[in-house]
Amino acid sequence: MRQSFTIGGQSVAPGERQIVVLPVSKLSNHTPVTLPVHVLHGERPGPAMFITAAIHGDELNGVEIIRRVLRTIAPGNIRGTLLAVPVVNAYGFIARSRYLPDRRDLNRAFPGSPNGSLASRLAHLLLNEVVKRCSLGVDLHTASIHRVNLPQIRCDTRRSPRSRDLALAFGAQVVLDSAERAGSLRRAAREAGVDVLVYEGGEGLRFDEFAIQAGVDGIARVMLRTGMLESPDDVDDGHPAHPSSTRQGLLANAAKWVRAPEGGVLRTRKRIGDAVSEGEIIGVIANPYEEGDTPVHSPRRGIIVGATTLPIVNMGDALFHIAWSAEMTAKPAPRGEVDAEPVMDEDEIF
Repeated sequence: MRQSFTIGGQSVAPGERQIVVLPVSKLSNHTPVTLPVHVLHGERPGPAMFITAAIHGDELNGVEIIRRVLRTIAPGNIRGTLLAVPVVNAYGFIARSRYLPDRRDLNRAFPGSPNGSLASRLAHLLLNEVVKRCSLGVDLHTASIHRVNLPQIRCDTRRSPRSRDLALAFGAQVVLDSAERAGSLRRAAREAGVDVLVYEGGEGLRFDEFAIQAGVDGIARVMLRTGMLESPDDVDDGHPAHPSSTRQGLLANAAKWVRAPEGGVLRTRKRIGDAVSEGEIIGVIANPYEEGDTPVHSPRRGIIVGATTLPIVNMGDALFHIAWSAEMTAKPAPRGEVDAEPVMDEDEIF
């Protein structure tokens, strides 16, 4: 028999599910703010895994992904322990904002401090009470508002071969070999010995069914890969449809935002997930007061992994995020080359 799992002063027995509420702070009107954690403690030994969402309060797809995962997996069906935090940044979630009340980005505050700013204290609590108790995790994100991301996994495959294996097992269309940003959850977790995949999919403040289902399926595949689930039958209601199936996505090592050469009204010719060729026209910018259009060209052969959803653009606005691998182009494009913006952590490159 396994020992109970203790978190926040509470013990969860093997085969049980509990919600453990970790106190964070109080609002200015004395309303408590907490960090509720779903704990599913399996009867059989196995790895501990965390899933987090809404570190940025306006990123909602991850909240729904976790809800569906929790409805489809029972403690009796898993090996090990699953910790799920549907809403990390409750302040931003309530305010429909990416940030905390002091405009700090929580994903730049790790590893945090028990005596620092609000962001630093919340980061310290999440890292020490949840992340460090696990050996792997999935951090769920979306694009910022007015942008949309193709479902994708971001990890640093050079630092952790295991992360590469788990990223490919997730089964997203694209795996971006992504550098870590200072202060991010992913870097702090990796420095603590925890492998973390960052999942990006959809748009801020919007539900995207395709991105949500891809996230649910991917988490199930990772749990199967690590032995936390033994078969698709361990998923109670039959979803995801075929989580054990292998899907080989593109492993990209570079990406670049294509920016507006002029201001005006953008008419797109490509969508996220579309393949593009070098020099191909992927959009056209028109000015309602002048004749003639300004074409927007793809700088490389690759795949569109992110795009603006606003048709009104100013010169220099980011329009299309194109990712590629060295195998996709005759001229190798290793990460960090002069004309490529390195694929960054769970953030848009503005």
